[in-house]
Amino acid sequence: MSDLPSAVLFCCTMNSVRSPMAESILKFLHGHRIYVDSVGVRSLDVDGFAVAVMDEIGIDLARHNAKTFDDLEDDYYDLIIPLSPEAQHRAVELTRVMAVDIEFWNTFDPSIIESENRDAKLDAYRTVRDQLMQKIKARFPLNSVSDT
Repeated sequence: MSDLPSAVLFCCTMNSVRSPMAESILKFLHGHRIYVDSVGVRSLDVDGFAVAVMDEIGIDLARHNAKTFDDLEDDYYDLIIPLSPEAQHRAVELTRVMAVDIEFWNTFDPSIIESENRDAKLDAYRTVRDQLMQKIKARFPLNSVSDT
């Protein structure tokens, strides 16, 4: 028997970097065992740097369609993980009358790096990607999956 939640929602400010990364990593690691979605307080097209660093680890983020909390078709989740303070506030509003766990993972927004150096920007995105990968592997361990 698995201790994994059946439905997880990642959320951040724009649904263009952090939450799509987290969504795609969890899907990559657990496939269809967990329903995973992501939203933003507002939406913005997926960030090209996010696409590039996810591609480095074999995850295609290019077709991600950004959406907001208002675009959610279903509001049943076992766990909501906000990745920004603004998303944390919106998640709390959403769950006032719901029995759902919220875990706040305050995560740096690499899109605020103002460097003209492409490599420096990519390194910031890689750092966020790798931190999310570590947190997701720790929170949703592969060894908690049962084949029976």
